[in-house]
Amino acid sequence: MKSVSRIELRSITASDKEDIFLGLSNPEVIKYYGVCFETLEATEEQMIWFQDLEKNGTGKWWSIFNSKTGQFLGAAGFNDLNKKFKKAEIGFWLLPEFWSRGYMQESMPLICDYGFNELGLNRIEGIVESENLNCKRAIEKLGFTLESTSRDNELKKGKLLSLDTYIKLKM
Repeated sequence: MKSVSRIELRSITASDKEDIFLGLSNPEVIKYYGVCFETLEATEEQMIWFQDLEKNGTGKWWSIFNSKTGQFLGAAGFNDLNKKFKKAEIGFWLLPEFWSRGYMQESMPLICDYGFNELGLNRIEGIVESENLNCKRAIEKLGFTLESTSRDNELKKGKLLSLDTYIKLKM
């Protein structure tokens, strides 16, 4: 993709495996995330998932880098892409040392624009654990609105979780 001010978005490739592992093995990142890995080798499952999304036309993810230093910051993208209904689910995460620095505010509009303009989406959904207050604040700042809450909808580590669905529609 393109570079804007402090960030650069690049399609995730096999060479990003160590960076993806760094994030998806970090206890702070995975606290509210549905995927985690304990070994670099186990992360291969996620790398295959990224490849399959693109190959099957069901999504697209990017690595987020600092455009000046080249340092890996996190990842974001679409999954559950449904071309018939012109919608997809958006996901994102940053390494904790980059939280609250505006990186997501810079990268997410680019990703949403790609979804609306290149993928032809009309609706982008963000599914957030109801207890994840930081993510809920961040997604609201990005112009998403709370559409619904599904109470006791998912089981994680033996505990029932409620999920909030945020949406952004093409203007």
